[in-house]
Amino acid sequence: MILALTGGTGFVGGALIEQALAAGHPVRALARRPQPPRDGVTWIAGALDDAAAISALVSTADAVVHVAGAVNAPDRAAFAAANIHGTRNVVDAARTWDVRRFVHVSSLAAREPALSNYGWSKHEAEAVVRDSALDWTIIRPPGVYGPGDMEQRDLFRAARRTGVVPTPPRGRLSIIHVADLARLLLALADAPGDQAIYEPSDGSTLSYADFARAIGTAVGRRIAPLPLPAALLRTAARTDRLLRGAKAKLTADRVAYMVHPDWTADPAKAPPATLWHPQIVAADGLCDTARWYRAHGLL
Repeated sequence: MILALTGGTGFVGGALIEQALAAGHPVRALARRPQPPRDGVTWIAGALDDAAAISALVSTADAVVHVAGAVNAPDRAAFAAANIHGTRNVVDAARTWDVRRFVHVSSLAAREPALSNYGWSKHEAEAVVRDSALDWTIIRPPGVYGPGDMEQRDLFRAARRTGVVPTPPRGRLSIIHVADLARLLLALADAPGDQAIYEPSDGSTLSYADFARAIGTAVGRRIAPLPLPAALLRTAARTDRLLRGAKAKLTADRVAYMVHPDWTADPAKAPPATLWHPQIVAADGLCDTARWYRAHGLL
């Protein structure tokens, strides 16, 4: 199977490349910047707004896994450009080249399109895929973590250094180890399509406080979760916007996502057990992640 991949230079895409190569599948991967040569990987220079590059990416592929997208952007238009129009470009190329299989990585945020611009853009991107007539499957991952993740690093660092882990207000979440998610994406790319939306997880449901304590256990320290009021998070987002402008990391849109009380995967939308089941439980995966951070001097 020749696998075409967007987002191959990112956290999830990188894990998928590792598993695809281990299984003997050649990979064609889109990249904005030059990448070091790698056996089994053909890097295609370009981005989601480059129709010629995307056409070259999928032209010889048996399956496309579309991982790339924006999780943070300064405004609605920027989210639309990356997540909606970018997805449409990949879908159009897949249709032009009659690609056998299309796997789209979305987000649980797509369930709540009115909550944030991010969720709205992922919801609309799903609509592009659903209306494409491709042999598609959509995956909505919950919180993804594992070695190499930079999104959760500050939480591990806070736990290790201060014994306090800031969290959103009261709520629940599901999580999944990046290796488990990559296994699922590869399995779906090589499976007959079912035009379904799946919400995978490791099977656990955690409160934000439980998640914080699990991170503390992973770094070997008893910690105190510190729930941050929504009003404080909104004030912090306004401050970050004033200080960093369009480069702000904590945006009002991200706060709207964070304060939602339920980001758990729906068990009724779990992938078929005959195709995939999680292999890494949270306790083991979080310890594995902490070891990686420690080995790279990130704690």
